[in-house]
Amino acid sequence: MTSRAPSPPGARLAAVLQQLRQRTGLSLAQLANATTYSKSSWERYLNGKSLPPRNAVKELCGLAGEPADRALALLDIARMDPTEHGAPARTPARQRTVADADTSTAASATARPDTAPPDTAPPATGPSKTAPSAADCPRATPTGRRGANIVTVLASLGAVVLGSLVLIHLPPSHRKPASPSPVPAVATGALCRHTACQDKDPIATRCGAEPLTLAEHETATGAWIQIRYSEECGTSWARMWGAVVGDRVEIRAGGRHGSLHDAQVTTRKEADTYVHTLMSVVGPGTSVQACFSPATGSGNECFKAYYRPSP
Repeated sequence: MTSRAPSPPGARLAAVLQQLRQRTGLSLAQLANATTYSKSSWERYLNGKSLPPRNAVKELCGLAGEPADRALALLDIARMDPTEHGAPARTPARQRTVADADTSTAASATARPDTAPPDTAPPATGPSKTAPSAADCPRATPTGRRGANIVTVLASLGAVVLGSLVLIHLPPSHRKPASPSPVPAVATGALCRHTACQDKDPIATRCGAEPLTLAEHETATGAWIQIRYSEECGTSWARMWGAVVGDRVEIRAGGRHGSLHDAQVTTRKEADTYVHTLMSVVGPGTSVQACFSPATGSGNECFKAYYRPSP
């Protein structure tokens, strides 16, 4: 069965994953040892044969010292592409509130082909079924048989003594175990906290490494908007993908007079990937509203979310 070519979003994701792997300097085998995914799984993910789980993307970004936000956004785009093999069908619902959940791919056991040779009978090593004739086997005398037994016993004793002497005089082995291949240190931790993050970029500050998705919304034009939140940084921002040049998203935190940021798709590359706004400091219970303004000017679409910490 021929492998299916990845969709354009899947191919872009595979290219980004390849760049991240090259940045780590790890081979496929070393990458498998440093993560929870096998060498064959990474071969499929890096070549666009299948979409990786979110945890695999996060682990690779961690090894490369890069925030996972951009790669995860590309994964979301690829999953929603109708031409991608195994992509989920879009639901008719326009809005839904979700929490980021890492999907894990169950490892499927692959039966190895039997390496045994074909069913050919090996050459017989035991005695033949045909009894030898008296002429073929000369009759042994009792004296000859007793002499052969004595020689066998002496030879066995000599072998035991010689083996013992060799073992006694052998020098002790001090062979050192092979050291594992070094794994690059994982760069973790945001570069700012709370008020120090106001009006800053979530990717540059690493606040976008492990964000929550407070809410997401599919627009009438097919673009997707998410309200993101970083518990580590205490900030919120919006990101948009599946848009066209000229589409704009804005996010306001804290009501009518709260902090306002926006982002607009200005290039084809941004339309193929995603855009995101700068961050606003958001405390527990603060309302966050995101609005979409299409390039066609057909009307805005807005939705709200609130950050409520887990008890």
